[in-house]
Amino acid sequence: MNPTTDPGLFQAFVDKTIPRWLSSLNQAGKTREESGIMRPFHLVAVQAARKAGGILKKRLGRKRTIGFKGAVNLVTEMDLLSEKIIVEEIERHYPGHDVLAEERAAAGNASRFRWIIDPLDGTTNYAHGFPIFSVSIALAKDGEVVLGVVYDPTRDELFTAEKGKGARLNGRRIRVSSQSTLTRSLLATGFPYDLRESRVNNFDHFYNFAIRAQAVRRAGSAALDLCYVAAGRFDGFWEMKLGTWDIAAGSLMVSEAGGKITDFTGRPLNLSGKHVLASNGKIHAAMLRIVKKGKFPKS
Repeated sequence: MNPTTDPGLFQAFVDKTIPRWLSSLNQAGKTREESGIMRPFHLVAVQAARKAGGILKKRLGRKRTIGFKGAVNLVTEMDLLSEKIIVEEIERHYPGHDVLAEERAAAGNASRFRWIIDPLDGTTNYAHGFPIFSVSIALAKDGEVVLGVVYDPTRDELFTAEKGKGARLNGRRIRVSSQSTLTRSLLATGFPYDLRESRVNNFDHFYNFAIRAQAVRRAGSAALDLCYVAAGRFDGFWEMKLGTWDIAAGSLMVSEAGGKITDFTGRPLNLSGKHVLASNGKIHAAMLRIVKKGKFPKS
């Protein structure tokens, strides 16, 4: 049995593997950072995502305690619980690493490594019992994302990517679609939380794409939307005013699956980028031409 698909076996597997790996590094006179090996990081991220995702799935549909960070920006007790589970799992193995998580202040240790966590991407969906949400975990080294894990617990779909090693869904390699015509493309998007207050709210972009693409979907989890581009389910995705935690893991999925991801001007996306355009690469230029017709913040 593959331990990566069984939560109980996987916990034992991680707990055995990490100490052995650290022991081998100590014997070789190396630190875990110097080793350049992503596998133990991968195991910890997968374990954390599965553990948090399992709790989210188990409690889906129950009465929620809901708070508001804005007019339509929700936070539930499950966001906080999921984040606690993930952070504790990471800090148990890597106490010296920095952590950036959506629902808490950034924890800084001046480390070259930073974990970027969205404990529940799709909170509004979750609060309503709509089963489209995900757990997103990324690891950045020296400001560059080198590992991404996105877990959809309702479908038991685990998306993973490592820098230079491709993207996978439940262990199988995935690639972006080969669709080269925008009129035959299925796109995805989302809307910013300030859509009631700001006129820069994506409605103009939505119209411009809807009349040119085959169809546009708005599912409510940017991390999953990016993974679906990586897996060839969507041909393209755009959204504005996102947080680092929304895009860190998913952006690596797209690039490692052979796609392209930029900001709305066509420049390479960085971790502080808030306006994202991702595609299979073949329709990217066409999408850029259309997105430039609408309004978007220039920074």
